Amino acid sequence: MKVVAVSGGLSTPSSTRLLADRLTDTVRDALADQGHKADVDVIELRALAVAIANNLVTGFPPPQLAGAIEAVTSADGLVAVTPVFSASYSGLFKSFFDLIDPGALTGKPVLIGATGGTARHSLVLEHALRPLFTYLRTVVLPTGVYAASEDWGSGSAAHPEGLPARIRRAGREMASILATRAAHPLPEDDLTVSKKQLSDLRFD
Repeated sequence: MKVVAVSGGLSTPSSTRLLADRLTDTVRDALADQGHKADVDVIELRALAVAIANNLVTGFPPPQLAGAIEAVTSADGLVAVTPVFSASYSGLFKSFFDLIDPGALTGKPVLIGATGGTARHSLVLEHALRPLFTYLRTVVLPTGVYAASEDWGSGSAAHPEGLPARIRRAGREMASILATRAAHPLPEDDLTVSKKQLSDLRFD
């Protein structure tokens, strides 16, 4: 199965990319524990910024951007991570998803994540990211992961609700729904089954 991460980070190195990598690694490892192999692809929006802007104006994506859109729409599961700008997702992140047909992500499991300088921005997951992907008719996983600057310190690793624990829980949720779907494929466009599968998952 195929897992694609979209990273909206603008710097190099990027904590947003680091969070995307940690999440996809956890999903891949959790799937391996259940006997499934996953291919992981990470899309860096920073490298596509000019192409995204041109596409918004012309309506035609260049090959690299078209390939990124195809990767996202064809993935079995999506990990979407953005830095926080002005208490919301970045403009580049939103612009990329504006280019995707509204029905192309229907029923797709999405693990949401965000990074910021302070924990006070953590509600961006519920106030911005979750509504965006709900509008796109995806199945947004229960656990979103927000990483503030202090979360990357060693102290959070030992805390039961620290960043590593949240990443593990979110990764297990994604792996569980992907494994369930692999065993019981969804009828096309069957959102009712999709939501039932999510509600029946166990993450112990």
